[in-house]
Amino acid sequence: MQNLSSDLQQRALGIKLLILDVDGVLTDGRIFIRDNGEEIKSFHTLDGHGLKMLQASGVQTAIITGRDAPSVGIRVKQLGINYYFKGIHDKRAAYAQLRDEGAFVGDDVVDLPVMVRCGLAVAVPEAHWFTLQYAHYVTRRSGGAGAVREVCDLIMQAQGTLEPALKEYVQ
Repeated sequence: MQNLSSDLQQRALGIKLLILDVDGVLTDGRIFIRDNGEEIKSFHTLDGHGLKMLQASGVQTAIITGRDAPSVGIRVKQLGINYYFKGIHDKRAAYAQLRDEGAFVGDDVVDLPVMVRCGLAVAVPEAHWFTLQYAHYVTRRSGGAGAVREVCDLIMQAQGTLEPALKEYVQ
């Protein structure tokens, strides 16, 4: 478990919804395109299980992404993501349909309209330098390599649900 500052603890305590970008957050940002135009993305299992644990603790999940890749839709279904906004170029509109007590994880300037409006703005270490300036927290893990799991753990830790959830695995 990490040592949370009082500001970060307070921000994470009231989170009811975790909103994620996809490319660069749930993936490493690379897009593989087959000859037939099909996109291939790689997702990390640590992130997936972290999202499942977070949902079990009562926090809902959402994705707002500028792209419309079928592989993301499949992953959304696998993970039981509550809200899925795809092909969104102005993320403010999608965010307006969600709650204000949300956290958002992003990596680029297109994510800033949501980051500056949410309760807890998170960036991955590879985020654009301008985006990093607006993050309340920067993950230690990279996008597509456990950064989302780190945020899930952080929220659960602040809300007192992480330790009981983890102890279930050693009962």
